[in-house]
Amino acid sequence: MKEEGYNIRDQRLPHFMTFTVVDWVDVFSRKNYRDLILESFDYCRKEKGMILNAYVIMSNHIHVVMGSKNERLSDLVRDFKKFTAKNCINLIKTKPESRKD
Repeated sequence: MKEEGYNIRDQRLPHFMTFTVVDWVDVFSRKNYRDLILESFDYCRKEKGMILNAYVIMSNHIHVVMGSKNERLSDLVRDFKKFTAKNCINLIKTKPESRKD
């Protein structure tokens, strides 16, 4: 069976990662979505042991150099993406957004 995606071989080391938006939609061109990313970073640093070495938020993707001090990096990435996506979708549903569709 072919394995999909990137394997993190050494969970203790920082890794460069890119997180993209589905269909490359320019979600992060708006401040409220960029703020959500910063809040997610803050939450993961405080609650999940994220070590955030560097990041760049582009209009439709994010670059990060990150590690984990408390758990497997792959688990941290999964939780970060899940937490962020859930809150981003909630913002889209509850706040004025001309690009909802």
